[in-house]
Amino acid sequence: MASILQSLQKTIIAGIVLLVVIVLAVGGGVEMDHAWGAFVARWLHVICGVMWIGLLWYFNFVQIPSMPKIPDEQKPAISKVIAPAALFWFRYAALFTVLTGLALAGANGYLATALALQRPALAIGIGMYLALIMAFNVWFIIWPNQKKALGIVQVEAAEKAAAARTAMLTSRINTLLSIPMLYMMVAQQNGGL
Repeated sequence: MASILQSLQKTIIAGIVLLVVIVLAVGGGVEMDHAWGAFVARWLHVICGVMWIGLLWYFNFVQIPSMPKIPDEQKPAISKVIAPAALFWFRYAALFTVLTGLALAGANGYLATALALQRPALAIGIGMYLALIMAFNVWFIIWPNQKKALGIVQVEAAEKAAAARTAMLTSRINTLLSIPMLYMMVAQQNGGL
């Protein structure tokens, strides 16, 4: 067991194997029809969303507030190792959350209704637009500015400081938007708005 847990890849594979065992043991004969496909799409959407929002909240609740408390000589461990890796997963979790969400909405027939903000899919539509704004912020504001702030792209000190501030403020905007976005996503299937 220890050898499985020492490797992230082996841990993820073991989690998938455990899931399959549980589904086969408890679920009986699963019909791989449209409903099952929609369920799997929703599950993938939720997994990607947990990764995305989890990292967003890690940055805002842990990393950003902790940086002033870290001695200067230790900060490169964050800026050169941890932050770039976290930002990689953050960006791609945002992308795959959007893609799986759009695929799910399309497969279930409410994509156009949601994007038109029509009453039957109003909550999910609002949630989708908030998520799209957030994903845009990740890819086109936060990431380009983080590359400057982390020194991945070389810029003058003043531009680096301004980029760090822009990335932080945009990340805070995404944290603000994540609260109503998550509410709308859950509200749609539970009849609340």
